[in-house]
Amino acid sequence: MIVVTAPTGNIGRQVLPHLLASEVPVRVIARDPARLPTEIRERVEVVIGSHGDIDVVTKAFAGADAVFWLLPPNRQTTSLDAAFLDFTRPACEAFTSQGIQRVVGVSGLGRGAASVGNAGLVTASLAMDDLIASTGVNYRALTMPSFMDNFLWQVEVIKSQGMFFAPLSPDLKRPTCATRDIAAVAAELLLDDSWSGYDSVPVLGPEDLSNNDMARIMSEVLGRPIRFQQVSGEAYKATMLESGMSEAMAQGMYDMLEAKENGLDNAEPRTPRSTTPTTFRQWCEEVLAPAFTSNN
Repeated sequence: MIVVTAPTGNIGRQVLPHLLASEVPVRVIARDPARLPTEIRERVEVVIGSHGDIDVVTKAFAGADAVFWLLPPNRQTTSLDAAFLDFTRPACEAFTSQGIQRVVGVSGLGRGAASVGNAGLVTASLAMDDLIASTGVNYRALTMPSFMDNFLWQVEVIKSQGMFFAPLSPDLKRPTCATRDIAAVAAELLLDDSWSGYDSVPVLGPEDLSNNDMARIMSEVLGRPIRFQQVSGEAYKATMLESGMSEAMAQGMYDMLEAKENGLDNAEPRTPRSTTPTTFRQWCEEVLAPAFTSNN
């Protein structure tokens, strides 16, 4: 039995088809099971509730062998410790009490990159990894750079203004990955019972691109000029606050992007194992372009 948390999110929903194709029993934790596609809901066991609730995770983990762990977004959190560590503590208790053998979690690149200092959300993610590992459960932390899918947050700006923005240098080349590839790596690990201990598994996509590179590819795929606009960290944080994000989360985003500007995502050496297949051009053709068109 494999338990999937956040099964309606962008990564969790893509993990499920891989697991179901193997015919392994799957249980999901969902606040709103109606958000699961009918064909998925009919093939999984559903525990209703939050995976930050001790009663819910204790019930969900009973009799299970492995867990896919993904924190839900918490844009209004009062602190990063509350969003990452406090939310995870009930699950850590249940990993132990229910005898979970393996956990695969979603985290961020950055371990070992001490020179960048505080990396906001990434630093909190790494602390979460340590908390999970401290239980003694076998753990693989999927460590990622920025997601290609994050551009979907700016679809309206890309469409209306022909631009996207971030507080990053236009020519800084860095890895990005598609959530579909994260899901594939997660499923592979969840279905493999041969590994043990605690380790990080980088998921780096197939290439390093700058924001200017990505603007050029977007322009070619979408058939219209798209440019990248660098903004200050302070302006970016102000935009996050205006969108309803809490001070703690906006500051965490600010600190993370500042660390990326200082090389956080470039510290991990690329290997054949960490190189995943979906190119940015392919992602633009198959994900961004349909989203762009559907919003017309």
